[in-house]
Amino acid sequence: MLFKEDFLHFIWKFRLYNPKALQSQPWGHLQIIKTGFSHHHAGPDFIEAKIRIEETIWVGHVEIHLKSSDWMLHQHQHDTAYDNVILHVVYENDQPIYRKNGSEIPVIALKGMFDEAIWSNYSALISATHYFPCEMQLRQVDPMIVNGFLTRQLIERLEIKTTVILQQLEVYKGDWERTFYYFLAKSFGFKVNSLPFELLASSLNVHLLKKYHNQPLQIEALVFGQAGFLNADFEGGYPQQLKTEYEFLKMKHQLLPLDESLWKFLRMRPHNFPTIRLAQFSALFLRTPNLFSKLLEVDAFSEYYALFQQLPVHTYWENHFHFHKTTKKVNHQIGKASIESILINTICLFLYVYGKYTDQQRYVDRAFDLLSYLPAEKNALVEKYKLAGIQLESAFLSQAVLQLNKNYCSQKKCLNCSIGIKILKK
Repeated sequence: MLFKEDFLHFIWKFRLYNPKALQSQPWGHLQIIKTGFSHHHAGPDFIEAKIRIEETIWVGHVEIHLKSSDWMLHQHQHDTAYDNVILHVVYENDQPIYRKNGSEIPVIALKGMFDEAIWSNYSALISATHYFPCEMQLRQVDPMIVNGFLTRQLIERLEIKTTVILQQLEVYKGDWERTFYYFLAKSFGFKVNSLPFELLASSLNVHLLKKYHNQPLQIEALVFGQAGFLNADFEGGYPQQLKTEYEFLKMKHQLLPLDESLWKFLRMRPHNFPTIRLAQFSALFLRTPNLFSKLLEVDAFSEYYALFQQLPVHTYWENHFHFHKTTKKVNHQIGKASIESILINTICLFLYVYGKYTDQQRYVDRAFDLLSYLPAEKNALVEKYKLAGIQLESAFLSQAVLQLNKNYCSQKKCLNCSIGIKILKK
């Protein structure tokens, strides 16, 4: 039977063996008082375990292998981190193992000690050809267990992103406004153009833009010029005004524009063209140059939407998608779905991070409340989990599902997932 070590970890952690039949070789009857805590760093697999062998109580670490000889194969005999191992848990005991001082490490062999149908169930689960392993069994799991684990996934997702933001905050020497502007720009690029928007934010300091906060032509010239869209020849009008102004500002502030080729237009709807997003980004800054400070003052959920609605986008973009061709009159405002994406991926995140960083719980709570208020994202992955039985009515849960899929389902880590564990134990 081709077990994996993580499966034996599962059997050990949840005591899915016959405790009455446990025998430690060579000392006799064994009682497990505490299995210990999973240890995911270098060293033994479980730490702070507590066992009784005959009349003696042992406290220390537990190491798990398929075969006891794997101890030697993994070179543990040369590692002092394993000196405090009190029990070696294996599937097959094929070789006695000794500590550096010559004493033999007690061992228990789990072969025949648990219902091996559990392995069959697990094998069937991870080998299923569904979108995710438990797609067909998910409805069998208590919704409280599902939602509890999803809440943990959301917090884990926020904490991972928090680390990235705090690293950038350190780069910007504690400047929250500049850090927020940097990540807001990335969100305006969505998936396709997030990198060039990120590079734009890096090359165009928000504090330089603030010097021109009440001058639309200068703001738009800086944004489009730095993005690389003003290198072409224009026949007068608004584009030529932008180019003339940018040439002056570029010399004045010693700016180096991006290469226009970085921006992606192919297979995109015109409303999502980077030129339109840049026009909206310029307008957002024109209306609210201190957006980070503003979002900390907002109370009503509708006000978060209002921050991105009815922006003063230049009228040129009412009948243009880029600089070289006119089109029918279009709505050049940010759509509701795009606003919600920005709220989910930037606004909620910064409320959470800032609240944690400054120890102001009201911002953390506001982040969770806003995520619970916003509708769930609409994409193929979220839809699969909805069809499998999870009630995904808010962004709180859809964000959690994205993290669940990334960290567990796509890697088939069912043995580490509360939902998968419930299915297997059942």
